[in-house]
Amino acid sequence: MPAETGDGRQHGNGTGDLGERAASVPSGTDVPVTERGRASPDGDQAEPPRRHPYDPRAWALWQRPKRFIAFLFAMEAIGIAIMVVATMHSETPGRIDWVRFGILAVGATAHIQLTQRQEERRRDRSRTVLIDLTAVWTFPAAVILPLSLTLSIIAIVRIQHWFIARRPAHNFVFSSVTHGVSVTLASLTFAAFGPHEWGTISGWGTLGEFGVLIVTGLVFEAVQIVYIGGILTAGSPQRPPVSTVLGNKADNLLEAITIGLGAVTAVLLLIMPPMVIVMAVVTVVFNRLAEIDQLQNDARTDPKTGALNMRGWSESADRALARTARSDDNLALLMIDLDHFKWINDTYGHPAGDDVLRDVAQKLDEVTRPADVVGRFGGEEFLVLLPDIDETAAKLAAERVRSAIAELHIVTTDKRGGRTTISGRTTSIGAALFPRHGESLEELLHAADAAVYEAKEKGRNQVRFAHDVERPAPPAPADEA
Repeated sequence: MPAETGDGRQHGNGTGDLGERAASVPSGTDVPVTERGRASPDGDQAEPPRRHPYDPRAWALWQRPKRFIAFLFAMEAIGIAIMVVATMHSETPGRIDWVRFGILAVGATAHIQLTQRQEERRRDRSRTVLIDLTAVWTFPAAVILPLSLTLSIIAIVRIQHWFIARRPAHNFVFSSVTHGVSVTLASLTFAAFGPHEWGTISGWGTLGEFGVLIVTGLVFEAVQIVYIGGILTAGSPQRPPVSTVLGNKADNLLEAITIGLGAVTAVLLLIMPPMVIVMAVVTVVFNRLAEIDQLQNDARTDPKTGALNMRGWSESADRALARTARSDDNLALLMIDLDHFKWINDTYGHPAGDDVLRDVAQKLDEVTRPADVVGRFGGEEFLVLLPDIDETAAKLAAERVRSAIAELHIVTTDKRGGRTTISGRTTSIGAALFPRHGESLEELLHAADAAVYEAKEKGRNQVRFAHDVERPAPPAPADEA
């Protein structure tokens, strides 16, 4: 779910934006235009007038696709209407509610201020998901506070994040509405299963309340998927990958833990309020761990495609090869070389070539198994390690990869910035089997590389297996005296 969600999850292109891209002239026309969309008198690109940043005509929002703008305003209107109606029918806060509100507000503020530098560094490096753990404070507010105070917690969190995020206003407002509507619907869901007397329940009653918290957390997350997934789909020229919309396994695991910590915070606030200070410490520690995990991931990931780089791929491949050798099983290595890739760069430009590489990496992730190891070898070459596979299955997997890449239709831009589609690209694939073609990763790479060259010499757009390696026979045991 790129961009930002109710638990502080954010995606973007490194700026924390909702996939914001530089505005460009609409494709399909060669007429130079000014900022207002009219041709300049001399046929040249006119210098757009400078406008004050607060002038609505200068907002970056208007440079986004029309479906993006329509979805944004429609979902904001729906979200605001839900929050207003629900607040009008919510209960009036009592004194104990204000005390709990104060504890959550102080905890959230301490968390945000103590992790501000970490958040800024993570946001600057983030290309996909950014989770800031604020659900530790917003989720318990949705569970135990009247809705008016819950939304006040959201306001406190968002105001402080405005000075950290530094994103375009329309993105920030949409994210804020997403936060608000997610806690609103979570609060209504939890209340629908009430009343909740946590101080007196025991036995099977605790299991029932636990189930209610799970359902509430699912609603909390589902709203974010609808809002953030929808806006990303509307703003993308092509269907975004599932990992971009929903995040990877590690992102979702961290998010689930964050919501779980929010539930723990709610229990502590009701039973032993002073212990909430422990959760403030926990969030600071988790933020640091998340930053370390991001640094480790960046060191193993190719920034252009999101696939493993050679360091990350080699580490994973070595572990898989060691497991295969211990279990006396089979393994295959595919080296995938895109045919005539230089022609793409020369014809459409290097940004188009980067789009092709990204789409190929995404397709490889889709057509391979979870246990397979996909990485970028360099340039236009990719590697796929296939554990626990025989020769017949390896041939089928290689052909599946070759045909999947050939069927890609990649929406990108040409050298003039106009929209274009690249399709019908072919690839040459070399395959090597363990232990038949090599007993080490280096030997398998050499064998697969030689097979790639043979595929290209034979006409490209095909799969070739490495030739068998003649190995010296083991020495015969010495005769016993």
